[in-house]
Amino acid sequence: MGEYFATVARGLEELAAQELITLGADAVQVGFCGVSFEGDRTLLYRANLWARLPFRILVKLATVPCRDAEQLYRGIQRLDWSHYLTPNQTLAVTVTGKNSRLNHTHFTALQVKNAIVDQQRQRQGARSSVNLEQPDLRINVHIERDRAVVSLDSSGHSLHRRGYRPAVGVAPLKESLAAALIDLSGWTPDAAFFDPLCGSGTLPLEASLQALNIAPGLFCDRFGFETWVDFDAAQWYDLRRAAQAEQRHQLSLPIGGSDFNPAVIAQARANAQHCGVEPHIQFQIADLAQVEAPAAAGVVLCNPPYGVRIGKNEDLGALYKLLGDTLKHRFRGWTAFVLSGNRELSQTIGLRSSQRFSVYNGTLPCQLLKYELY
Repeated sequence: MGEYFATVARGLEELAAQELITLGADAVQVGFCGVSFEGDRTLLYRANLWARLPFRILVKLATVPCRDAEQLYRGIQRLDWSHYLTPNQTLAVTVTGKNSRLNHTHFTALQVKNAIVDQQRQRQGARSSVNLEQPDLRINVHIERDRAVVSLDSSGHSLHRRGYRPAVGVAPLKESLAAALIDLSGWTPDAAFFDPLCGSGTLPLEASLQALNIAPGLFCDRFGFETWVDFDAAQWYDLRRAAQAEQRHQLSLPIGGSDFNPAVIAQARANAQHCGVEPHIQFQIADLAQVEAPAAAGVVLCNPPYGVRIGKNEDLGALYKLLGDTLKHRFRGWTAFVLSGNRELSQTIGLRSSQRFSVYNGTLPCQLLKYELY
């Protein structure tokens, strides 16, 4: 059994814990911006393949003392790195956290790297090279007070970058946050789903992937664990084949989105093509005032601009008021969710929210507002 830690966006820890439990994780514990859990190698592969909310899945190796650089160096050298790395493989070190004497992450990463390659030279007469972009082994060191948690990054890249989305708009929503918002909405594939301000389509695309049971990891070219010394290629092949076999081939109810901008709808359609859901998802060019609900009931979910990254100089109050009017008159019988990072703007929607969820869009505190549309 291995000890793992899934890093997630702030505020999504509980949702990520439930997702990992569903995937078969044991000893699941919620932490700050992450979830610790246990499982075998199959679970490690499955979490990377199927989990929609985490950024990275780390494999914990050890906790070492790190009062200063010398103590950290000795602690790293006490680990036998030949179990994880050969001299002809490349490595990279990522450091998070700090203490009073290790307060520069680049310097700390150099100490860790030096400890590893010095051990290789002493024992094997050769050392690994550094490759910061695509190393064979990415080592993560998290410093908190005088202790350092040493882990291997099994993902190799942030899992929120699914790989299906080459075309994005001006302020794209992270795929992992989109999946979390869908979870918070309570939407399931037996209901219609629509985003009237869809941009490059992230919310409808993530809903489609869930509805068709498509593993998000299938779009990734390479995970970190695929170049590890103990990589089980046959087991990984079987898990991918099983995931492909479990895909559904049609939606029970419509999923779609609209935007007034033809260029971003073209981006959304290109993204749908890249992830294989283009035949199932409906994107349309339509001004918000002309949007029609595609079914009698369902979930409408959208992420209008907050005036932080786009629309700063526009009259966004008019857009929010129009959104409220559109939801009230054209989506009667639906349940609506609006992500807003601007409390003043959200008040101009003109509807009474029945529930509010606190989430972060990057570092920006936001609220997901729920509206029952009668």
